[in-house]
Amino acid sequence: MKHVFLVLVLGLVSGVGAHLAWFRANQPAGGDPLARQLSWMKSELKLTDAQVERIRSIHQASSPRLLALAAQVASMREEYAAFERERVASDRVDFIEFARFVERRRAIDSECLASTRRLVSATSELMTPLQRASYFRLLEPSLKVHDLSPPG
Repeated sequence: MKHVFLVLVLGLVSGVGAHLAWFRANQPAGGDPLARQLSWMKSELKLTDAQVERIRSIHQASSPRLLALAAQVASMREEYAAFERERVASDRVDFIEFARFVERRRAIDSECLASTRRLVSATSELMTPLQRASYFRLLEPSLKVHDLSPPG
């Protein structure tokens, strides 16, 4: 009976140890989200250190503008929610104000798409043809959803 118990305990300890070792070995790179994404891109696309550094600089340069656009999009969502609450409460729609809102939203959406196109294009220009093909294959679902066809 002791032998069976010992085998079960050793099996359990070995299983837990293997489980913990696997998760430690496969945990994402620490640090900021850009570092994790670049680490993933480096391994997935087989990027060189020089390519990763150039891509990092491109992303860091575009980050302030993209964050500003994200803030504008969040503001527009809040504005739309307030507009909808007022519509439900009063059962009226100010169509002129709504048309202005839609026009501003289209302008922001257009700018977001243009910024994303520039970022994808600048990033892909640093890659070899094989890396670029893999990059666009990974981005394909997002490119279709957001009407961002690969550059040239």
